[in-house]
Amino acid sequence: MYISSYLVIDLSELRLRQPIVVVLGHVDHGKTTLLDKIRGTALVKKEPGEMTQEVGASFVPRSVIEKIAEPLKNIIPVKLEIPGLLFIDTPGHELFSNLRRRGGSVADIAILVVDITEGFQKQTEESIDILKEKKVPFLVAANKIDKIPGWKPLENAPFITSLKKQSSAVQKKLDELLYNLVLQLATLNFNAERYDRVSDFTKMISIIPVSGKTGEGIPELLAILAGLTQRYMQGKLKFVEGPAKGVILEVKEEPGLGHTIDTIIYDGILRKDDTIILGGINGIISTKVRSILLPSPLQDMRMAKTGYKSIDEVSAAAGVKIAAPNLEEALAGSPVYATPESNKIQEIRKIIEDEISKIRFSKDVLGIVVKADSLGTLESIVNALEKMKIPVRVADIGPISKRDVIEAELSAKEHEEYGIIAAFRVKTLPNLDTSKVKVIYGDIIYQLIDDVEKYITDVLDRKKRRTLDSLILPGKFEILPGYVFRRSNPIIVGVKILGGIVKPKYPVITSENVRLGDILQIQDNKKSLDKATVGMEVAMSIKSNAMIGRQVSEGEILYTDVSKEDLEILVNNYKSSITDDMKEVIQEIIKIKRKDDPLYGLGINL
Repeated sequence: MYISSYLVIDLSELRLRQPIVVVLGHVDHGKTTLLDKIRGTALVKKEPGEMTQEVGASFVPRSVIEKIAEPLKNIIPVKLEIPGLLFIDTPGHELFSNLRRRGGSVADIAILVVDITEGFQKQTEESIDILKEKKVPFLVAANKIDKIPGWKPLENAPFITSLKKQSSAVQKKLDELLYNLVLQLATLNFNAERYDRVSDFTKMISIIPVSGKTGEGIPELLAILAGLTQRYMQGKLKFVEGPAKGVILEVKEEPGLGHTIDTIIYDGILRKDDTIILGGINGIISTKVRSILLPSPLQDMRMAKTGYKSIDEVSAAAGVKIAAPNLEEALAGSPVYATPESNKIQEIRKIIEDEISKIRFSKDVLGIVVKADSLGTLESIVNALEKMKIPVRVADIGPISKRDVIEAELSAKEHEEYGIIAAFRVKTLPNLDTSKVKVIYGDIIYQLIDDVEKYITDVLDRKKRRTLDSLILPGKFEILPGYVFRRSNPIIVGVKILGGIVKPKYPVITSENVRLGDILQIQDNKKSLDKATVGMEVAMSIKSNAMIGRQVSEGEILYTDVSKEDLEILVNNYKSSITDDMKEVIQEIIKIKRKDDPLYGLGINL
């Protein structure tokens, strides 16, 4: 086992900000448990006043990381210059989508949590897609090693230490499960390996076996996160002086404060009384910071109602709650810019307007309507749909309105399958008639997209069946000798289907292209059938002025009368529905029809 010496660095000449870390993964793979364990372990190791928890974020300082990683000092010698790690506490990758900025993501690095016993799931792959799209490097926390049969837990121990305590059978099983993750990452074009077997951390994804339940592997996870970000992100981690830049995670209404925005500041300094500019539902909002607030240390931000501490300024990177007038229409996922200079306001407004207009749009195309609760989720959904070649007509924030219904109805008139409103965590306005369109609600991105795709596929299949059913299909049958039940109108005979498909209402011709009449009914054992296929022997009634024994004989071969247009539609649009026996019938019908129409079937390629 070996560790790259790349992690041993001295950046004492640089003033670095803490890296921003997000945690992603499939539901129930242990993201929250792992975060709680990191926070809990850090809390035990901290000195009084060292660890702070901000809005939607937990800051684990350098001194705590060094204490937790101390047992690894001979294996992973990390000399830290970064202040620590800022973990963004998001309930899922939907909120991670809000950590957007021009050219990528606010996040510096991500932890992809995977249940080692289950491997990659749908949401795991979707998380990787978002990380690739946002250009966020990541490492894999192979969680729940304590669930491996026979595993003997060693509370809060480094993985390397715990591994030595396990039996050879358990170690073998662990390697099998890790190899499965390596293979799954390889299918997504990533080279990966267990962290202690990685020689170049810039070229391979590190997989760190951990347990969010027992704390095993947490020392390596924190040490490698800190070392990697410090070594490979020097340019991104320098302090940048100047006005703050941030992104809104959530918009909330707080008792006594009014509407506030939980914001990640990723650049510059935010001060009380700064003018901030951000995106709103009905346009750009310009307002003045009344308060910069932090809840009490270690308080869960999502539960905090009181005990906020007011501060005068905050430097990047930090998670803060901002109270200011006119925030009720603020857009989650919107950029936030601070500007102390009034002459910069118009320039910044234009920057934000341009950015938001790329996400919120209305196009004159036939496509679906997408409504979401935030810019980040809207952007992720639209990007995913466009990759699947599903066009989007309207992409917007907020509840479903009458305008959205009208837009969906316009698409549905020409393409029924696009008469959809995909609604992510938003509701429909009261008393709105949506009966003429399909509204698909969802609160998990990949599930909503799956539901949209399934509906479109179902509608197209239904249209295809409906159109195919409207065609006269090629069919060939023989009047069975001795099975003539009625000789004249209607002719009732026993027949054997020799190829293709025969249905009631189909017109019938002879091998000389003489129109015989229309099929009235097909029966088998006195039960009516909607079609008969090759090999079946059935009773058939035909409305016809001909008579058996005169114009048509027992044992004669008859065909369905397929028009030139129907044949072209069948071959051009529904080739996959043409069976081998039907191909033979088509060739025979073409030969029969060309006696009277030399152009019949011209260009048909079976």
